[in-house]
Amino acid sequence: MQAIVITAAGGPEKLQLQQASTPTPTAHQVLVRVQAAGVNRPDVLMRQGKYAGAGDVAGMVPGLEIAGTITECGADVTRWQPGDTVCALLPAGGYAEYAAVDAGHCLPLPDGWSFAEAASLPETVFTVWHNVFERGALQPGETLLVHGGSSGIGITAVQLAHALGSRVAATAGTEAKCGAVRALGAEWAINYKEEDFEQVLREASGVDVVLDMIGGDYTAKNLRLLRPDGRLVFINAMQSAQGEFNALEVMQRRLTITGSTLRPRSAEFKARLAAAVERHVWPLLTSGQFQPVIYRTFALAEAQQAHELMESSEHIGKIVLTVD
Repeated sequence: MQAIVITAAGGPEKLQLQQASTPTPTAHQVLVRVQAAGVNRPDVLMRQGKYAGAGDVAGMVPGLEIAGTITECGADVTRWQPGDTVCALLPAGGYAEYAAVDAGHCLPLPDGWSFAEAASLPETVFTVWHNVFERGALQPGETLLVHGGSSGIGITAVQLAHALGSRVAATAGTEAKCGAVRALGAEWAINYKEEDFEQVLREASGVDVVLDMIGGDYTAKNLRLLRPDGRLVFINAMQSAQGEFNALEVMQRRLTITGSTLRPRSAEFKARLAAAVERHVWPLLTSGQFQPVIYRTFALAEAQQAHELMESSEHIGKIVLTVD
């Protein structure tokens, strides 16, 4: 098969289209003929050799989410059959013509969704459901603040929170991005280059949950904005993993600081999360309460250009590779 291989840790030029061995599924896996693969920021970190737990990335095939058609099932697989169309979460290997995937990490292709649209779902939906709704325990009527509102994670968090009855605030870096997140359900869309999000949302009486991928000096601002019993959830620290805050504020208002990374979690955890996502999120997809937002698609051989776009942060929504 053809696959995009990381030749060595470094820039986008380290992604090369090469011949690779088609994986053989184990007893609990399915083999998927990949039609599309989502591009995510962790793919960039993996290519750079900075993704926690990835180790030496030379020779690895990146890609954490795919959509395609099952061609083979392992001996222990009972739910799926060859010919079933699915989207799936995987630890790596998505930028390829075929991928072996744990059967428990697959979900049915949503009705009416294309392969490219479905490939935009697993990494972001799994991440948002666990961090916003499980760890962050966001409830209807509460207010969520999403940083990076126009990113793949951001558009997912905004739409899911809005669809499930919460008020949403989001930060973004341009007026076009702010307009996009407003259209998806954000009540406040704050251009962080022109306004202080803390000041804007303090005037709105604060928030209950913050989904943060920035870290650094955002940490103290986020905590000051939280209402009593509020929750701050980290999923990245793009500015800095270090940040100062007043511990007395945490104690006095009974705040919770938490966070997670998805890739290192066990196969059993991911299977349970997949089941929760199918139960709670999939009905929103079929009812049209959650819409795919695809900024641009690239052919598999154009993975370098896809990563360049991802690193530019010009995009609104998802970047997807299509596989012929």
